[in-house]
Amino acid sequence: MTSVNTQEISHFQKDSAHWWDESGPFAPLHKMNPTRLQFIRDEIISHYEKPSDTLKAAQNLKILDVGCGGGILCEPLARMGAHVTGIDADSQAIKVARNHATEYGLDITYLNEPVESLNPKTHHYDVITALEIIEHVDSPDIFVKNCLNLLKPNGLFFLSTLNRTPQSFLIGKVAAEYIVRAVPMGTHTWAKFLKPHEITHFLDENNASLKSITGIKYNLLEESFKLNYKDLNINYILSAIKKG
Repeated sequence: MTSVNTQEISHFQKDSAHWWDESGPFAPLHKMNPTRLQFIRDEIISHYEKPSDTLKAAQNLKILDVGCGGGILCEPLARMGAHVTGIDADSQAIKVARNHATEYGLDITYLNEPVESLNPKTHHYDVITALEIIEHVDSPDIFVKNCLNLLKPNGLFFLSTLNRTPQSFLIGKVAAEYIVRAVPMGTHTWAKFLKPHEITHFLDENNASLKSITGIKYNLLEESFKLNYKDLNINYILSAIKKG
């Protein structure tokens, strides 16, 4: 069963050429990326007892980034020493990602594939990331299952998304798309946002358990995102461990 929503892919594909434009349609992801990486790096260091040196934090780990887009998460993970594979159902985004990685001399594997197309017998990873994608797929429960099928026992799974709350409707949908125009109109469907307990239910169903969760909050004055463990009302990111 596929989790790919072709309308969602078409929506993003029209802007795929601009993945690396930090002031373009993916500007919010560029602003959020350092905060997401901070959380991921700290969790990897803690779980795998890696050096705190940023350049070695993911040394020799096999990492899969699901819904990688133009590779804005894959590239810093590769610079941390990981063996990175990025997959996306958008062929144009994958082309952009490959070209950018080549330009900067990074050895990253990019595949124009949905997660369910990867065979768990031949693809297995220490870490899997699925950031800002689950709200754009069909059958999110199947999507989480397909991701976890590719994760090694005791591996780390990262997921970030928007909470389905009144605050996320006003800020993540109405303000972001129609008032400040931070993202293109039609980017999000509020009804597809997922509450943390819904994600943890998917994890429980697939032999995984929540490790850590925190909110990601936008600071308007600094125009940047910060981790906020007390506020999960809009954006949040979590880590989970696949049981052995």
